[in-house]
Amino acid sequence: MAPVRSMIPIRDPLQAARLAVLAVFFLNGVALASWVVRIPAVQRELSLGEGALGLALLGMALGALVSMPLTGALTSRLGSRPVVGGAALALALALVLPALAPGLPSLAAALFVLGASNGALDVSMNSQAVAVEKGYGRPIMASFHAAFSFGGLAGATAGGVVAAAGVGVLAHLSAVAGLALAAALVAYRALVPASADAGEDGAPAFARPNRALLGLGIISFCVLLGEGAMADWSAVYLDGTLGTGPGFAAAGYAAFSLAMALGRLFGDRFTARFGAVRVVRLGAAVAATGLGAALAAGHPYAALAGFACAGIGFSIIFPAALSAAGRTKEMAAGPALAAVATTGYTGFLAGPPIIGFIAELVGLGGALYVVVVLSAAIVFLAGAVGTGKG
Repeated sequence: MAPVRSMIPIRDPLQAARLAVLAVFFLNGVALASWVVRIPAVQRELSLGEGALGLALLGMALGALVSMPLTGALTSRLGSRPVVGGAALALALALVLPALAPGLPSLAAALFVLGASNGALDVSMNSQAVAVEKGYGRPIMASFHAAFSFGGLAGATAGGVVAAAGVGVLAHLSAVAGLALAAALVAYRALVPASADAGEDGAPAFARPNRALLGLGIISFCVLLGEGAMADWSAVYLDGTLGTGPGFAAAGYAAFSLAMALGRLFGDRFTARFGAVRVVRLGAAVAATGLGAALAAGHPYAALAGFACAGIGFSIIFPAALSAAGRTKEMAAGPALAAVATTGYTGFLAGPPIIGFIAELVGLGGALYVVVVLSAAIVFLAGAVGTGKG
């Protein structure tokens, strides 16, 4: 790998690149969490009901689904480094747009741009992560996703403090955007060069759904559907079904998120020792067994334990699927990652409404068994993460 100039005082370019990619993942988590914690303030300022807010938030999801395949093609042509730089700039600028929206249509448009920018950064930074992982020759993908998780925790914590202090949404998001952009510019200097993951002339710009990618896509759909269900329904289950009250209910997603962050922090060590297939299979089994037992018990503290089991069980699965997609030999990493990420993100979006529809028929406790069933399915599909292992 050619030497890369860096403002980071580390002589090894590959190590500097790893730190730079970790920084990008962390900043992405901070930026998204900063927006999420200010959603209630934007809702109040624009006097939006839950239905209108849900419609606006759909714009962010649609933006991501549109941009991910296009980013995969662009990454294949140019390499991920310039795409990461452009996407980080776009995300920083787009982060401020929701605070400037005067009404529902403009908010939906702003969130479409924010979602598209985030989707572009998601695909391109994961392509960078795959390039760095190949350079190391051992599993390190989970560490990047751990950085994203801890970035989310940091952004949510800081955002909560800022909101409680009465700082306006525009001032808050502008400050986060400025800091993120400055840090991204420093990190950009150390990223691996575009030649590391650009496709050769004539290489496909879009991924065809071959058998390997299909298996990885199904795994990603299942696990991200579960993550979406935990994000939207864990507090509702604790408060509405188990009657804990809103304070205790908030601990449900916190337990899930903290367990996921810790699982990703140590996931690479287990993957290196036992292999991705075994770790993914074990993680899926832990999620299915732990959450299933918690739902059967129907007790608040059992639910917390079950959500934590889901978090630690899910933690390594999506990073492992992306790592496997980046190793496919039939195409460049960008289009393969885009295909798997888009399929997984579709599951993240579909999960909450699917759970809600089933809950109308059998109750929320019964509906959450969908996550248990899909987690169990990953146990049998785990062999797909061995794709491209050489």
